[in-house]
Amino acid sequence: MAEAADVPYSGDRRAGRTEAQQDTQKFAEAAIAESKRQGLLLAVRARWVALAVIAVTLPIINPNWDVIYYVVMLGLFAAIGWAQLNVGKVGRSLPELFLIFCDLALITLLTVVPNPLSAANWPVGMQFRFETFIYFFVFLATATLAYSWRTVVAMGFWTSAVWAIGVGWAYLQPETHAELSERVRAAIGSDVRMFHIINPSSIGIPERFQEITVFLIVAMTLALAVRRSNALLISHAGIERERTNLARYFSPNVVEQLSVNDEPLTRVHTQDVAVLFADIVGFTTYADGRDPKEVIGTLRQFHERMEREVFRHGGTLDKYLGDGLMATFGTPFAGDSDALNALRCARGMIDSIAELNRERKDRNEPPIQVSVGLHYGQVVLGDIGLNRLEFAVIGTTVNAASRLEALTREFGCAIVVSDALVQQARTESSHSSGDFALLVEQPAQSIRGLERPIGIWTCPAIAS
Repeated sequence: MAEAADVPYSGDRRAGRTEAQQDTQKFAEAAIAESKRQGLLLAVRARWVALAVIAVTLPIINPNWDVIYYVVMLGLFAAIGWAQLNVGKVGRSLPELFLIFCDLALITLLTVVPNPLSAANWPVGMQFRFETFIYFFVFLATATLAYSWRTVVAMGFWTSAVWAIGVGWAYLQPETHAELSERVRAAIGSDVRMFHIINPSSIGIPERFQEITVFLIVAMTLALAVRRSNALLISHAGIERERTNLARYFSPNVVEQLSVNDEPLTRVHTQDVAVLFADIVGFTTYADGRDPKEVIGTLRQFHERMEREVFRHGGTLDKYLGDGLMATFGTPFAGDSDALNALRCARGMIDSIAELNRERKDRNEPPIQVSVGLHYGQVVLGDIGLNRLEFAVIGTTVNAASRLEALTREFGCAIVVSDALVQQARTESSHSSGDFALLVEQPAQSIRGLERPIGIWTCPAIAS
């Protein structure tokens, strides 16, 4: 029997982990998609700024007509960036990879092949004297803003490949300036190393190999940085998911505190809090025979307004109870006006439902009536569950608040408040006489689960 009982439990636990992982994955994918979109936009803008700067400085560096060739090529780079911005997406994108390869191939072409508009008859090896290989680093750096670490690694190897092909092509070109090389050799004498450095026809194979090696090292380093950044992004997405889950229960100011320190959720302890129960009166009768969509629509209207009031008054939405809800004030952090906030929230709920009923009347829909019960006292707080944790608030105070809500039918009122909560609210510094103006003191009532009768106050319903 023990083994049979363990099976569904393990399944539930695995299901819980799977669901949590799926939620995290969903948030991570959304975060990565947004990061990719913003990063790609930033990378393309950075490219355009860099190209504009180069286009301005080129004529200054080379004040000749043949510089037009390079300006046109800069325009091609700008167009490739625009295309990348339009085809970029999360995940593998062949058009995007093709455009990245076009960048690398085009810059290799500019570096290795002489300018066709230039009148200078230079050896092919002179192309490598302009140190244009450094522009590959510009493209590699901007790639880290938008692409995955795998793409950065691929760019490292693609650059090495196209550069090696370009160098090989230049090396295989027939020698065209042998006389010039011989004059340099004669001027240098026996110093072979100096000749290879100065020789205008020299490709400089060792230097080209050094460029590829350094570029690969930088590419691998940047890829590690991108991978680490993505890991941090996914971790941040998980944190955001947790914050979103917290926001389902706690008011925004409490979520902000819990995101820094969630110790009050994990530590089991007792604490004085205000407990509120709200319920739709006669909902079973209302729902009988009605269209399910209309019933659900009414519940959504009710819960939307109730939730808004709870959070507006700094409360914690403990749970939905079908056509009702439970909220607490003073969890997970005790405040200076917990009882008063609960009392004001109850009044806000009644006012909000009155407003809703006026809207429903305009739509020829029947009004709904809400009853609220409030109590103040000691409760037990803490997590329950193993993998699917839930922040629980339990104790006789909770049970009493629920039964006070049920008393509204007996007294024909909208709100029943315990004397304990009223007295606590009177001690809180921010109270005013208006907070208690509509309350009517009633005889003490015996509440199931409590040893002694408790004093209560009632508040009439507001005409809708």
